Amino acid sequence: MIFTQYYLDCLSQASYLIGDETTGRAVVVDPRRDVGEYLADAHARGLRIEGVVNTHFHADFVSGHLELAERTGAWIGYGRRASGTEFDVRALTGGERIPLGDVVLEILETPGHTPESISVLVYEHTGDSVPYGVLTGDALFIGDVGRPDLLASLGSTADELARMLYDSVQHKLMALPDEVRVFPAHGAGSACGKNLSTERQSTIGLQRLMNYACAPMTEEDFVAIVTEGQPSAPGYFGYDAVLNRKRRELLDTDRRLRPLTADEFLALRADGAVVVDAREPHEFAAGHLRGSLNVPADGRFAELAGTVLEPGRPILIVAPDGREEEVVVRLARIGLDTVAGHLPEPEAVFPAMEGELTRASRLTARELRQARGGEVEPVVLDVRNAGELAGGRIDGSLHIPLAELPKRLGQVPAAAPLVVYCAGGTRSSVAASLLRAKGRSDVSDLIGGYGAWSQLLLPAGA
Repeated sequence: MIFTQYYLDCLSQASYLIGDETTGRAVVVDPRRDVGEYLADAHARGLRIEGVVNTHFHADFVSGHLELAERTGAWIGYGRRASGTEFDVRALTGGERIPLGDVVLEILETPGHTPESISVLVYEHTGDSVPYGVLTGDALFIGDVGRPDLLASLGSTADELARMLYDSVQHKLMALPDEVRVFPAHGAGSACGKNLSTERQSTIGLQRLMNYACAPMTEEDFVAIVTEGQPSAPGYFGYDAVLNRKRRELLDTDRRLRPLTADEFLALRADGAVVVDAREPHEFAAGHLRGSLNVPADGRFAELAGTVLEPGRPILIVAPDGREEEVVVRLARIGLDTVAGHLPEPEAVFPAMEGELTRASRLTARELRQARGGEVEPVVLDVRNAGELAGGRIDGSLHIPLAELPKRLGQVPAAAPLVVYCAGGTRSSVAASLLRAKGRSDVSDLIGGYGAWSQLLLPAGA
């Protein structure tokens, strides 16, 4: 058996290549959209990819099933409850076995995160009574389970899905032997759950002992515990859940990597394109084009971009040196395919665009403390997720998670200066740039975020 896990840190997303080295037959499970790595590995191992299995209609990224099918002729499989696709689908039913040779896959229906969700049991040998592992998709994570309240469900209520998930986790997945390895579709940082581990694989036995949602409990208790305290989902989730059903455009990075002159760039911006400046917050603050959104390329770039960008609107890129292609690919992974071009060597070009440039205000924790004692008290906006508040917050701050901010801009008071903070200073720069782009001119963000503020409050010598 050939079994390879691929992991994207920026989306906390795992995908899998499973093959039989004797027959050369292989399947990819939950592929990302840029499929080159799967194809290269399959070629190197003498495998031909004949099938693509999606464990459900993903909401947090665009699956690469169409790209793989185009390149390999592979069939595309979803759970039998999947409906509404604009492309041909192989309906996978619980108990169905997919032989690759001696290696065999078996479908286990595990609805709950979405109605069509499945897991995939992997048998290293046809006659094995215990699976090598189970690919759990978004049904079971390490330390958590898939949330039942995302728009990916489209038509089902969170309560209905939570009850399906109870049966899937408690009666199906927990019925597997302890030694079965668990390979989920996501890890820590994903908004598809609330308590995901940094570990990338586990076992059924360990999850039985350590996962709060796998402990024996009533259905009512399970529904209550898995629906409580979920983080706000980024705005693009609903868009991607629909896009993954469509016969959409295939990924074409080269067409989006168009270098633009300063005049071309400004003309497209004047026509309504939004500028995504992917440099670090301190570089952005030192000088950027008016109205730009600062979404730093390092870290969870795609998720943050999908939070503040409107799908369908033309996008212009200002990227860190040499990272234009990376930025375009990472936007495409969540279905933002409308990049119209990028500005090469922005620091060299910016001087010629002087009338269009501006700076961004950033405050240190000490400067914020001083400002709060001044004549005009600033409004302090906390854009962290709700679960982060348990670790402390700035007294008197207004809390609106970044994922909710685009729809709640009207709740941000406009009569006083505004200071935005997060945990470390990245999300606050994103939020502050969004607020400025929407017309607020008196916005600062807190350098170092709540981490810097909490250090300021420590006793001397602590």
